[in-house]
Order: sequence, then C-alpha cells, then structure tokens
Amino acid sequence: MISKEAYLSGQVLLIDKPLNWTSFQVVNKLRWEIRQAFNIKKIKVGHAGTLDPLATGLLVICTGKMTKEIDSFQGQIKEYTGTFALGSTTPSFDLETEIHETFPTNHISEDLIHKTTKQFIGNIEQFPPVFSALKKDGKRLYEYARAGETVEIKPRTVAIQEFEITNINGLNINFRVVCSKGTYIRALANDFGKALKSGAHLSALRRTKIGAFNVADATSIDTFIKNLASE
Repeated sequence: MISKEAYLSGQVLLIDKPLNWTSFQVVNKLRWEIRQAFNIKKIKVGHAGTLDPLATGLLVICTGKMTKEIDSFQGQIKEYTGTFALGSTTPSFDLETEIHETFPTNHISEDLIHKTTKQFIGNIEQFPPVFSALKKDGKRLYEYARAGETVEIKPRTVAIQEFEITNINGLNINFRVVCSKGTYIRALANDFGKALKSGAHLSALRRTKIGAFNVADATSIDTFIKNLASE
C-alpha cells in the first residue's frame, strides 16, 4: 500500500497506457484520483515521455518530488514493438490520418525486408512527422499541418540500437526497435517504406521498455484506481 505521504514525497508509477488515451489524459486522471483518494489539494504529477493516442504501452508517471527525475527517465533508451503496413502512406505516417498514396509492392521480398533494416542501425538522420507536438515559432507542428500550412522541418540525429523484423504477414510487418530519446517510430515507418522503394505507415505501436522499466511490470489505469481505493 502506498500512503498519502509517499505520493507527496515522490513515487514512480508504471502505467500500461490504453489505446486512444493521450499521455496528458492519463496524467490528469491519475492526479485527480490520487487527490480524491487522500483529500489532497495539490500534488505534482507528470510523465516521462509522450505516447501518441494510437500507441499503447509503458508510461512512466512520477508524483511529488520524483517529478524532478522526469528528464533523466526521458533520456533513457526505449524499446517498441509494432506493425508497419507496406504499400501505402498517410500524412501523419500512422492511422491518425487517412491513406493518401499507394505504391507497388510486388518487388518486395522477405529477404529485402530483413536486409533493409540494416540501413537504419546506428545514428541516422530523421525528419520528425509534420503531425507532431514539436514546436516551431511557438506553434505545434500539427497545428500547421491541420491548417494546411507548409513548414520547414529540420532533420535530427537519433540512434537506433536494434531493429528487427519479428514476423511478416503479407504487407503487415511486425518489428521490434530499441532506440534513443527523440526517435519517431512513425517516421521510421515512412523512411522504411521509402527504402523499400514503396511506401509504409505505422499501423500499431506499443512501448515495452524505458531504461530498466518494463511494461510487464505496469498496471492498467483501472487496476491502479482499484488499488488506490483499497489503500
């Protein structure tokens, strides 16, 4: 059982974020539930690394004084699993937006798919998706994108430690990636499709690890609330 004092002094909570929730919504929900459970007027709660609404998996939540450690957690190596859909692209590089282009895939073999992963191991230049929360001139990139405005995006260097294909089912490619902070798996999907001389978008994503934290040790929001009620 975690006491009121423990939450205030600082806790690290591992949450398995559900589909269609924003990371901000998870933080708000947990803050409200903790405040209600212990009749606390104010408590700091934050997360160590955003997950897109269409992604699931590990969200590291910090409370109280542990929020000071958020930057150090954010900088740790992350692991993701998911699915690339070959042969088509979307403006957001995932399923947030509709498919807008299709490409031939007859030339793509399983051997080519496995060989292509090697191009992305190590330090790579990556253009962040225009549908992202990164800021330019005080505005989020997705604000420009949704308004139909073109904006120049500069590439960033990110590190891919591991990139493996775990299963191939037609045009659906399951993968596992171990990467640095700042890596966009959506952008990796788009670049991977280009490298195959076709197209690709991200159709599923799950974060499994952040540093030593593992999603296997995480709890659902519902379970967290139930446990909170019994404390």
